[in-house]
Amino acid sequence: MAQKGVQLDRETFSCSICLDLLKDPVTIPCGHSYCMKCIKSLWDEEDERKIPSCPQCRQTFTPRPVLVKSTMLAALVEELKKTGLQAAPAGHCYAGPEDVACDFCTGRKRKALKSCLACVASYCEKHLQRHYDAAPLKKHKMVEPSKKLQENICSRHDEVMKMFCRTDQQCICYLCSVDEHKGHDTVSAAAERTERQRELEVSRQDIQQRIQDRQKDVKVLQQEVETINRSADKAVEDSQKIFSQLIRLMENRSSDVKRQVRSQQEAEVSRVKELQKKLEQEITELKRKDAELKQLSHTEDHTQFLHNYPSLSPLMTEVDVLLSAPEPKTRAGFLKYSREITLDPNTANTELLLSEGNRKATLKSKRQSYSDHPDRFTGWFQVLSRESLTGRCYWEVEWRGRGVCVAVAYKNIRRSGSSNESRFGQNDKSWALDCNNNSSNFWYNKVETPVSGPQSSRVGVYLDHSAGILSFYSVSETMTLLHRVQTTFTQPLYAGLLLWFCGDSAEFCKLQQSEVV
Repeated sequence: MAQKGVQLDRETFSCSICLDLLKDPVTIPCGHSYCMKCIKSLWDEEDERKIPSCPQCRQTFTPRPVLVKSTMLAALVEELKKTGLQAAPAGHCYAGPEDVACDFCTGRKRKALKSCLACVASYCEKHLQRHYDAAPLKKHKMVEPSKKLQENICSRHDEVMKMFCRTDQQCICYLCSVDEHKGHDTVSAAAERTERQRELEVSRQDIQQRIQDRQKDVKVLQQEVETINRSADKAVEDSQKIFSQLIRLMENRSSDVKRQVRSQQEAEVSRVKELQKKLEQEITELKRKDAELKQLSHTEDHTQFLHNYPSLSPLMTEVDVLLSAPEPKTRAGFLKYSREITLDPNTANTELLLSEGNRKATLKSKRQSYSDHPDRFTGWFQVLSRESLTGRCYWEVEWRGRGVCVAVAYKNIRRSGSSNESRFGQNDKSWALDCNNNSSNFWYNKVETPVSGPQSSRVGVYLDHSAGILSFYSVSETMTLLHRVQTTFTQPLYAGLLLWFCGDSAEFCKLQQSEVV
């Protein structure tokens, strides 16, 4: 409490111009005091036609006051200096370069304690209380000090953006909702935040559960690594004890054995780490299998149930199910990984007609009766699959017309507009094989790679997600590799189609593992 009182005295006898203790203090008619040099310099620098005024209260004086040193103030300041107190530490209450400053302080600004989202302004302790005292302002949303308040203002209408356009996925103001966003699916920003917050919490719970599961698996695998290392170390130690008793020739042999053991150790550790890497893929596949079995369990038709009942023995007995497998060499080998793929109507461009149980897309000359949806492609005649693709997958696309683009993409690829950010193969979120009757080209991130090989109306696509392999094949009487990608996929992929000309069509083929070209 004593320190607070001393601090108040220091501020009382400070010049509001130089922010230091008063030097040759003078008191002007309004009652405010300044350093004689500071107030004189301020008035001298002002336009001669301008009436002198107080920097704090703005009271004007005519004629210009005569400045006379205040002996009492000077004595008090000297007494304060004798206490040994220095200026308050920078940043104690005033805003520094990294702080949010009060929008209502004059002169040197203090640190803001809160920012108001409704007023789009920040307040220090002094001015914040005035904000709370005003009845109309008590319901305003107060948050931690922020330098980004202007981002809440609509650049077009200069209004606070309190609404959200679900059609365009952006924050808007009320005037936007009746102007360029008229007819769009709009809600209040608070309502959208509530919905997104709910989704976020669900996602977090899922992620946290997966983290716990992965940590348990990692711990088990780490124990196996430690066992391997201990076993290898013991083998090395034993061999050194044995060969240390032999002649020099046997010592050389000892070095050979040591290298062999270390090599085996490295191979075993590598195997276990590879197993660890593949574990998440296995779990994903098991969950997918469980979902299929759950769906099958609800089949009321007994014949269909028995016809589709899967064999669980391979799933339970294949010990090396997670180990890397080479890419198949024959179509029969690829068909072991065949996936039935359907198209998601919510992603289809409005000029694409989906048919054949949503497996076929045809480009029409008129708009289809789709409802508005944020996932829909608006600039390119594109559509994505409903199913996400991980693990090892294979599918085939049969196309008719002048050309088609067979692609895979991440779910977060841009959907709106006709820029390259939303076109398959023109960004880092999609890979695409562009086929026509004369040639084929592969596209990724705006880079085009010419593709050689026989032209066919059927394209096979093989994906090994965890291995980062994506291969395109020309399928006719034989299978010919057109292009292979070796990369690292960071998200599940979705199959995609892009059509170019009216009347063209592309269809995901129904494949059976027993099918032969």
